[in-house]
Amino acid sequence: MKSKTVKGNWSLRTKKFGSSSVLFICIISFLSGFFGSSLFSNKPQNWQDVEFGLRPRLRFVESRNEATAYNLLSAGESGDDSITLIPFQILSWKPRALYFPKFASSEQCESIIDIAKVDLQPSILALREGETKENTEGVRTSSGMFISASEDTTGILDVIEEKIARATMIPRVHGEAFNILCYEVGQRYISHYDAFNPAEYGPQKSQRVASFLLYLSDVEEGGETMFPFENGLNMDGTYGYEDCIGLKVKPRQGDGLLFYSLFHNGTIDPTSLHGSCPVIKGVKWVATKWIRDQEQDE
Repeated sequence: MKSKTVKGNWSLRTKKFGSSSVLFICIISFLSGFFGSSLFSNKPQNWQDVEFGLRPRLRFVESRNEATAYNLLSAGESGDDSITLIPFQILSWKPRALYFPKFASSEQCESIIDIAKVDLQPSILALREGETKENTEGVRTSSGMFISASEDTTGILDVIEEKIARATMIPRVHGEAFNILCYEVGQRYISHYDAFNPAEYGPQKSQRVASFLLYLSDVEEGGETMFPFENGLNMDGTYGYEDCIGLKVKPRQGDGLLFYSLFHNGTIDPTSLHGSCPVIKGVKWVATKWIRDQEQDE
């Protein structure tokens, strides 16, 4: 009885051992074949190789170009077959303001300054009903000049204008001529809107949708572009339009600032109120591009 029991148990253990051994050998064989084929095959690896934890071949990485890396679509007649990378930082959603570091080179900025220096005039204001040059004195104290990209024989403004169009996705023909501005020590532009309220300025053929500021120089102290109503702050009626408060953007040569003056429904964004703080030390140079909702005449 005992011998039968022992014999029965031994037989069962033998069967279990045999099944386990076969399964183990199969797993080893499968893994050896899988990894062996990956290591010694001449066939290029793809993304599945990386997903399974295998090291991609260097030659595969080197052979990748922009088209294969991003799997670009076929562009339309007016589109591009390549990717344009323009780094930006969202500074605010109210107003919609974006910051573009190193948008232009130092050489480009210095060239634009040289162009503007020879034709600077005192900056002027668009006057509302009841306003005069005398009673608005001190509102805008900079000097400036206007120049279109087509008038620039160096071609630099043409390059900048094209890049602005790509950053904003608003065609170049919607932009006004560049307004190149210079702020000396003590000069400023108190808070204002770039869009024109028809109730104050009369009917408008087109409206300024957005503004792009390209800072052409560093400013040692002061000269910030400020948004006092950012995120709805200071809108209780006590703000005097002269205080330099709220969101402030320090001018740095080559950097760009984009902000939108209108909501998507075409009404003016009240938080887009902005100004230029007084320059305390240094000189502020900036190239402003106002962009409208309709094409502009040359």
